[in-house]
Amino acid sequence: MEDQDFLTFIKKVKEHTAIDLAQYKEAQMKRRLTTLRMKRGYNTFVAFFDAMMKDKELFYEFLDRMTINVSEFWRNPNRWEMVEKRYIPEMLRSNKRLKIWSAACSTGEEPYTLAMILAEQEALADTNLHATDIDEGALEKARKGMYLDRSIRDVPDKYVKKYFRQDNLMFHVSDELKRTVKFQKQNLLVDTFDSGFDLIVCRNVIIYFTEEAKHVLYQKFAKALKPGGLLFVGSTEQIFSPGQYDLEPADTFFYRKRGV
Repeated sequence: MEDQDFLTFIKKVKEHTAIDLAQYKEAQMKRRLTTLRMKRGYNTFVAFFDAMMKDKELFYEFLDRMTINVSEFWRNPNRWEMVEKRYIPEMLRSNKRLKIWSAACSTGEEPYTLAMILAEQEALADTNLHATDIDEGALEKARKGMYLDRSIRDVPDKYVKKYFRQDNLMFHVSDELKRTVKFQKQNLLVDTFDSGFDLIVCRNVIIYFTEEAKHVLYQKFAKALKPGGLLFVGSTEQIFSPGQYDLEPADTFFYRKRGV
C-alpha cells in the first residue's frame, strides 16, 4: 500500500507539473519527501499532494526538497580557477561574444560566480548569460541576489569588495551582475535546450537522476554545445565513456565537445 501511495503521488505530480519523479533515484527521493510529508503532518503521499496543489508555499517546499537547493559561490575553488584563468580567456581569444548557461542554477550563486569572472575580464556586457532552474522559489531568491555571509566564504576578497554590498549578515550582489544574468524556469528532463553554447555549467544535480535520465541529459547537453564548447560538471559526476556523447575529457570535471 505504501509503494502504491508513492507511485500514485509520482503519477499525479507528473500529470499536474510535468515533473517526472520516476527519473530520479527512487530511494533518495522517497526518503527526502517522506521526511517532508511527515514533518508537515500528512499520513499519505496522496494527501500530501492534494495539500500541495492548494498551498503554493508547500509546493515550493516540495520543490526545494526535491532539488536540494544547496549552492555556494566558488564551490570547489580550484575548479573555478580553471574557468577564470584558463577557459574563459581561451574562449575570448577566439570569440568576444560568449554564450554561457548555468543549468539547475538553484539560488543563483553559480551564475553570479560566472558573471564576476566575466566582468573582471571585461566580457560580461558582451556575454549572453543564461541561468535556469525548475524551482520558482529558488529563482526568485536568485533574482534578489541576497546571501548570508557563509555563502561567500570562498569568494576571493577582491570580488567581495567589488561585487557585493554588505548589510549586517547579508551580502547583496551588485546591480551590474543582476542585470546581466537572465534567470528562467526550466525542466531539464522535459524542455528543449537552446544551442550554440560556449560553456554549460551543470553541477551536483545529475547525481540525483537515474542512469537512463543521465544518458538523455548528457545527449541534450552535448547537442546544446557548439563544437569545442565545454560542459562543467560536479565533483561526483564523472562521465563514463564521454565519447558516446561526442564529448572528450578536457580536465577534471570538464568535457569538450568534439569538432574543433
